[in-house]
Formats: sequence, C-alpha cells, structure tokens
Amino acid sequence: MPLTSADVKAYATRLGCDLCGVATAATLPELQFLNEWLARGYAGEMRYLHRSAATRTSIERFLPSVRSVIVTATLYNAEAPGASGSAPDAVEVARYARGDDYHRVLAERLEALVAWMRTQADTPFDAAIFVDKHHVQERSWAAAAGVGWIGKNGCVIHPDLGSWLLLAGVAVSLDLAPDRPQLDQCGSCTLCLDSCPTGALVEPKVLDATRCLAYHTIELDGPIPEPYRAAVDHHWFGCDICQAVCPWNLAPPLSTDPTWTSGQRQGMRASDLWLMPDHELHRVIDGSAMERTGLSRLRRTLALIIGNSDDPSLAGVLARPGQGVRNAAPSADTIVVREAVAWAQERLRGPRERE
Repeated sequence: MPLTSADVKAYATRLGCDLCGVATAATLPELQFLNEWLARGYAGEMRYLHRSAATRTSIERFLPSVRSVIVTATLYNAEAPGASGSAPDAVEVARYARGDDYHRVLAERLEALVAWMRTQADTPFDAAIFVDKHHVQERSWAAAAGVGWIGKNGCVIHPDLGSWLLLAGVAVSLDLAPDRPQLDQCGSCTLCLDSCPTGALVEPKVLDATRCLAYHTIELDGPIPEPYRAAVDHHWFGCDICQAVCPWNLAPPLSTDPTWTSGQRQGMRASDLWLMPDHELHRVIDGSAMERTGLSRLRRTLALIIGNSDDPSLAGVLARPGQGVRNAAPSADTIVVREAVAWAQERLRGPRERE
C-alpha cells in the first residue's frame, strides 16, 4: 500500500510533534508579499532575507521535484524552571529559547520522519526538511496545510493549542492527500497590535521588524536605537507580548516535553549574568537558540536591562563585567557594549541627579 497522509501524521505524533498537516505544492499568492515587505525596509539588517527571497516565494526553488509539503507544529509552552523573576533586573527570555535549541531538535525529528517514510513508501522520493533557518516561509505553508490560521500578530494560531508553536516541515516529491485550511478566527480583536510597546505590528499580519524588540535583542548587531531602550525593559532575548495577550493563549496547554524546560535562563538577574566571566555566561546559553546571538549582543542588552531596573545600587555592577577580573569578559569590551553601559549608568543616576 502507498504511504498516506494519515500514516505520516501518525508517525510525526510519535516523534513528538503535536500537529501535522499536508498541503499540495503550489504557488501561494500571499508569498509574493515578501518582496513588498522587503521593499518597505521592514527587514532591517536581516539581509539574508533579501538573498533568499526568490526561494522563499517559490517552494519549487527549494525542492524542484516537490509535490507535497508536510508541516509540523510542536507546542513549546512549558513551565519555566528556576527563579520566578521578581527581582528588579530579572530577565525575560522568549519561551521558545528557554529550552534546547529547537533548530537541532526539530531537524532531528524530521530526519527521523523522512527516514521512516523511506521504509514505508513504495517508490523512492526526494525530500528536503525546513526548520526556520531554511529558505521556506513556514507560517504560510502551515496555514495552507490546515495547521492553523495566521493571526494578526503574524503567528500561526490553532484553536486548541494557541500560538506557542514551533513550525517545521518537509517538502517531498510524493503526492499526499492535502488538508483543508482553517478559517481565520481573530475576528475584530486587535489586542496584539494594541499591546506592542513599540508599534511593530503596523497592520494586521504585518510586522516592521525594525521596531520589534525581538529584532533589536536578537538580530541587530549594533547598538539598540535609543528610542527603543526603555521599551526593552526586561527583555533579554526576544519578546512574547503579542502572543501573551492573545485570547487564544489565555489557557493554553502545557508541554510536558523536557526538551523545552532544560534551561534556567528565565528570571535570572541581569546583574548576576553581567558579573559572570564569558565562559560562565556561555554556559548559561549553551545548547539553546540564544547561542546564535553572541555574547557581546547579550551583554549589550543586559546593560540596558540593568539600566531599566530603577535600582541605582546596580550602577556599580556595570563597571565590573566578569567580576572585574582582567580579560574575564572580553565580550564587554566592545564599542556597542560600552555605549549601552554608559546609557544605563546615566539612567540609573535618576532624573533629579541628572538635572
């Protein structure tokens, strides 16, 4: 018997995927908006999006023989271990980065799925996996495959699981029965647009990344522009505000997969992290998606969080990265970090002293 969509979905579930859908490979008209989005300058410094735009707008460029696109969604909403985050300089880490690096985890699961499919299919087939870093617009294919609808915050929303979902998939040269797309159920709600502290959601489903805190704390290589520094607040890596306020996430299920609770980064004190030598700070982020950002960017943002703490007693900490031990924290010895430290120290002096 030929391999069916139902077979693929069942095995994807066994591998730890919470949802799985299938779309027929075709030209998705909405993918063409990427070129307009790039032309508006919304990508900022993410030049790789310009370089990969042709592939992102055509699944055939990703896999020329593609016939079907399998999309999986994995729930990553989990209880954060460790500190509660009540300190004035407690850091916020986006939920997807609190556990193991999802790029590696999901790629391994999809490779296992493809390997199993090859044992079950009655004919050879081509396959190419995609996990965020690959040149595929996952959310568009997730919507086409019936995994959920694209909400006004730009995230894929499932009526039962909400939007705390990691998307990945496989383009294959097999003809698999497709699923029906789901209806958009955002209605007249605009909570995500209204709650963004920097107005990054310029219209429903359209994000200006250059205003987004996730872009500033993860992608931006240089200094975070001054108008956004107070908005950084406690956000060390990424931002979940537009998902946290979504009504579909009011009571989302929790994942019991230990993969998403392996770290204890959430709620740590920025001052404690700042005082760590580089090798200890790297140990904190080791094995997580935070590694891609680099220690210098992370220290830049830690300095801003300390500056936003309204705790003048922390000003002295900023002069002692790596406990003040010489050469213990070379990541702090950059123009970008030093500039962030100067801003934070000035902010901690308080308005009265600045006058």
